[in-house]
Amino acid sequence: MEVVNKLLSTAGARTLATLRVARDPDTGGPIVDITGEDSGLLIGRQGETLRALQFLVNTLVRKRMQQESVRVVLDIERYRERRHNSLRELAFRVADRVAQSGKAIPLEPMQAAERRVIHVALSEHPRVTTESSGVGDGRRVTITPKQG
Repeated sequence: MEVVNKLLSTAGARTLATLRVARDPDTGGPIVDITGEDSGLLIGRQGETLRALQFLVNTLVRKRMQQESVRVVLDIERYRERRHNSLRELAFRVADRVAQSGKAIPLEPMQAAERRVIHVALSEHPRVTTESSGVGDGRRVTITPKQG
């Protein structure tokens, strides 16, 4: 928390960071919620600024604690939760189209965590499957009909 608050105040952001969870079972580290007037600026376009801020926080925390396994997750105004929900809805909508048409549909390029949301959402879908392809920033998920 101290690292997050110091970084935000140094940047001049009018925000408040609070601890949501001390140890998240998925990541093994804390989840920190950030709220305030400058929240939109800190999220950035498609969460790019949020990812950069989280990278900085994790670099500083690891350096301070001299421990590689700590992973702090930042969430601003529940952006990650809303983004995950919209990605899940997108996955199911596209899966329905793929199941009806029998044709594969590639999604827009996404970050690894977002691709994972799509894969997990459709992992037990009876009529479609997912696969990632591409390199770097162009990596995307394609939803394809199951064979047989």
